[in-house]
Amino acid sequence: METRAKILSVVTVVFLALAGCSDPSGNQATGSGGTTATGGATGTGGSTSGGTTGTGGSSARGGTTGTGGSSATGGSTSSGGTTSTGGSSATGGSEATGGSSATGGRTGSGGSNATGGSPGTGGATGTGGAAGGATGRGGASSTGGGTGGTTSAGGNNGTGGAAQDAGRDLGPDTGSATFDPCPTNGDPCKILPLGDSITWGINYGGGYRIKLFTHTVTDGKNVTFVGYDTANPPDSTALGKLGSSSSKWVGKHEGHSGWTIQQDDDLVTGKSTANNDGVNYTGKKVVADFGPHIVLVHLGTNDMYQNPTGADTRLGTLIDHIVAEAPNALVVVSNIIPFPSGASAVSTFNKAVPGVVKQRTDAGKHVVFADQFTGFSTSDLGGDQVHPNEGGYEKMAVVWYAAIKSYLH
Repeated sequence: METRAKILSVVTVVFLALAGCSDPSGNQATGSGGTTATGGATGTGGSTSGGTTGTGGSSARGGTTGTGGSSATGGSTSSGGTTSTGGSSATGGSEATGGSSATGGRTGSGGSNATGGSPGTGGATGTGGAAGGATGRGGASSTGGGTGGTTSAGGNNGTGGAAQDAGRDLGPDTGSATFDPCPTNGDPCKILPLGDSITWGINYGGGYRIKLFTHTVTDGKNVTFVGYDTANPPDSTALGKLGSSSSKWVGKHEGHSGWTIQQDDDLVTGKSTANNDGVNYTGKKVVADFGPHIVLVHLGTNDMYQNPTGADTRLGTLIDHIVAEAPNALVVVSNIIPFPSGASAVSTFNKAVPGVVKQRTDAGKHVVFADQFTGFSTSDLGGDQVHPNEGGYEKMAVVWYAAIKSYLH
């Protein structure tokens, strides 16, 4: 408790020092390479929440995570022609489409070198060519991306809609078979939420996790959450909205207030010796131990004020470790939500995240980008201006659900 209170004090000083010289909204006016800029100014992190031991475990929350960024993740210029329709190997480009790794289908979209086209769609129509893959994804913020196949849904936020379905990712290593990470035998799809206090859910019991679960219940999808941490459960009101499905709620996760990318990486590789929320992580490897089918990664806010240099590289290393432990899982990696007091650092980080993801996708890994920044405003943050309020967590849930819905059963 005392240590986390001190951390809050440090964050408060940083917040006050930076707030005076940064754009309160933290949003850039435009973002090139797509119709919607991803970037922003606010973020995640911990303050000092946690409530009583009934909802926050034995130790009070806190921490200082934050996410977001002040500028778009799209590139500064959009490349590609306006009429290319199916070159042999163009992948959509991470800069032209304003998103992470618009693959535009399995073998090409938008002309031989078209990486976006003037509207960031992989050429005028970006059809992906004759062999454009079954479900090529557009850029994270493109207006459709290279459709690249039969069921492309324009990327995680294609056409700017947060709830746009991401489509199935075949990936170059799956041949003609559809990548299907979740069980088809009636067992629930195991989802591992990996992050910091945003994943933990400061300001709202259960955070985005209970909101995401509500969406899956509404659509009749069978999922469960895995992890060692069970702190910060949803309250009876939130559970009551689930009706009889509330009995299926499992409040497990790996969201740790104040933690950096490296600290979560240590959880994956088994190097952590931390004690958090009553869990001793010595000898534990959270991915290998639970064998998740889907991993949701929202991390980097605490790095923004502690050590922003190289945060994107550390994120890439974390992704590689997750994939090594669960090569058949879908790994969904997001940029970070707005964090006004760390806008400049967040902007730099958020610009790099799509490229980090694209590098792994191009290598045949089942890694996709989710844009948690676009459409997330400071009004979606709680009074601490770090963590989402209930509406903000709902927005996060919508983005996560769009990225994974087509893989669920």
